[in-house]
Amino acid sequence: MDPAPLSPSLPDPGKGLPAEAEIVQGTSLGRDAWLRLRKNRLAIICLWVLVGIVALCLIGALLSKAGILPDANENHLDKKLLPPGSGYLLGSDALGRDLMTRIFFGGLVSFSVGLVATLVSTFIGVAYGAVAGYVGGRVDAVMMRIVDILYAMPFVILVIVLMSFFGSNLILLFLAIGAVEWLTMARIVRGQVLSLKKQEFVEAAVSLGFSHWRIIFRHLVPNTMGPVIVYTTLTVPAVMRLEAVLSFLGMGVQPPDSSWGTLIKEGADRMDISLWLLVFPSAIFAVTLFCLNFLGDGLRDALDPKSSKD
Repeated sequence: MDPAPLSPSLPDPGKGLPAEAEIVQGTSLGRDAWLRLRKNRLAIICLWVLVGIVALCLIGALLSKAGILPDANENHLDKKLLPPGSGYLLGSDALGRDLMTRIFFGGLVSFSVGLVATLVSTFIGVAYGAVAGYVGGRVDAVMMRIVDILYAMPFVILVIVLMSFFGSNLILLFLAIGAVEWLTMARIVRGQVLSLKKQEFVEAAVSLGFSHWRIIFRHLVPNTMGPVIVYTTLTVPAVMRLEAVLSFLGMGVQPPDSSWGTLIKEGADRMDISLWLLVFPSAIFAVTLFCLNFLGDGLRDALDPKSSKD
């Protein structure tokens, strides 16, 4: 009797697929970068410290508005220059205002200047660098020589001239600082675009008849986001330092508003008799700058394409 014909063994639908046929869950570049960032303990600690400082400033400002904490702009001349613990946790200034509450409001102003001015500089730098790198040739050469000329100008003096010409207010401060901090971003994006514009996905977009603006901002710019994000985190502390220098010179945030820079200026003027006016704003400002720089270094390592091969 002939043996029965062999039939391929099909998996039983009720038993599921065999182990070797299980679908492996995919991942993404963002998830890989986050996993690498989590391994950097210093960067994660700095991230949580920054979150805590921002939350503390927000909560302190809200409590002051609700009347639970003293008003940052309310003068009490009978309580001026009180040391820490004498009615005020961190002491009072020359007008009897609570230093702790002023630090909370000053932190919000400093973070606002840092973030908004950085966004302005990032927008200008990304657009300028992407256009220069994509067009290339003489246009690229002329645009980059303009950047070199602006690099030769002292930033602080340029911002002081802009503030003196247009006046001193918070919005103009955002724009003035953002208008001089975009040069390095433009160079970074230009270099990335020069290396990307010859790749296959750009040639495919050109063959499909897409416009140059669509190719630049829908295909090239998104592929430069890694270096852009890294340098943006490093631009925020640079902008905050520049705002502190301007406030120290009297060209930054104007009274009755305050920033950490103005508080440091007021503390430096009276450091011989009221050292706490300088120590507390300087300490929180220094911690914030260190955390921003360490977080930027961590992001740079996490988003580095070479590290994904490890």
